[in-house]
Amino acid sequence: MALDLSKVKVRDELKPQREPHWQRLKVGCFLGYRPSKRGGKGTWIARVYDEDKGKYRLKALGDFGSLAGNEIFTAAKREAEKFAEHIEAGGAVRAKIETVADACREYGKANDDAEGRFKRHVYDDPIARVKLDRLRRHHLRDWRKRLEDKPSLVSRNKEGDKRTRDRAPATVNRDMTALRAALNTVLAPGAPNSEAAWQEALAAVPNASKQRTLYLDKDQRRKLLEHIDAEAAPFVRALCLLPLRPGAMAALNVGDFDKRTSELTVGKDKAGRDRRIVIPVDAAKLLASQTANKLPSAPIFMRANGKGWDRHSWKHPVAAAVAAAKLPAETSAYTLRHSTITDLVTGGLPLLTIAQISGTSAEMIERHYGHLVRDAAVKALGELAL
Repeated sequence: MALDLSKVKVRDELKPQREPHWQRLKVGCFLGYRPSKRGGKGTWIARVYDEDKGKYRLKALGDFGSLAGNEIFTAAKREAEKFAEHIEAGGAVRAKIETVADACREYGKANDDAEGRFKRHVYDDPIARVKLDRLRRHHLRDWRKRLEDKPSLVSRNKEGDKRTRDRAPATVNRDMTALRAALNTVLAPGAPNSEAAWQEALAAVPNASKQRTLYLDKDQRRKLLEHIDAEAAPFVRALCLLPLRPGAMAALNVGDFDKRTSELTVGKDKAGRDRRIVIPVDAAKLLASQTANKLPSAPIFMRANGKGWDRHSWKHPVAAAVAAAKLPAETSAYTLRHSTITDLVTGGLPLLTIAQISGTSAEMIERHYGHLVRDAAVKALGELAL
């Protein structure tokens, strides 16, 4: 009959001996108990098989003297299982993923964009505390409703006043995609049309992405540069020359630019992995001037305080320049990316090449800019008329 060390009476009846009395917890993992010869509390030992070394490893767990008799086994068992996880992970401590928040933190370690969304919408929400083995469709349906009802921050002035708008379906989709990806790493999809089908509550809103319509021509962009604050001018000029997201541009470091080959490595971006692009002469000259006499780890576009730019620091000078240049009020730093991509499309550059340079998919380029290609084709066919 297997030994049951969880029972205090069983432990009290065990005879003191050199070899601990062992109880098997699972394959390759044992919890041992050695009674005291002096009549006090006995000590506990964990024994775990190390496949890498081909032998058992032991760890003394102590006597858990501060606990009551019926609590000692639970504590000893927990410590033995932790030791087993440590050995099975090759000696590295492996995070225990039990809740939705645990899954998000693990996923966010390798994805800064997702981690930012989790901080804004998951960690402080009731969904964070839900155990993964008890996660049901209604939990995520309720979370989605709270997300959709949450207003999006448009701007904050120097006095701290906020300006918000209703959350756009495309924004909801991006926030849900991050959570869905985190849960997909630890959960299998549930049976369709059941409460276990957690994934159904995170289905994307169809046709949520709207075409970008605000376009600044080159004269308008020149006006913007004429009125931009001198500190922000190099950063904004770069956005006029390269079709990068403002956040990706701001994250560039000196070491990302090779002035010998005019190659730029774009790292922190929604596109995920790093990509290398060859940049045109004007952009290369700008980056060369911004990288001169700086350490490789320094931001290419540096503010007067030595820090890089971010969405909170660039929006005020951009907004002031937009007003001074009498440009459309909805113009933002992202408008420059759209305008640059538009010029590349109408200039005849292949859509796949534009997608690779700008860090998006050919599908997204086709969705938002395909009509420009078709318009150009119709115009060219019209010129063939006799």
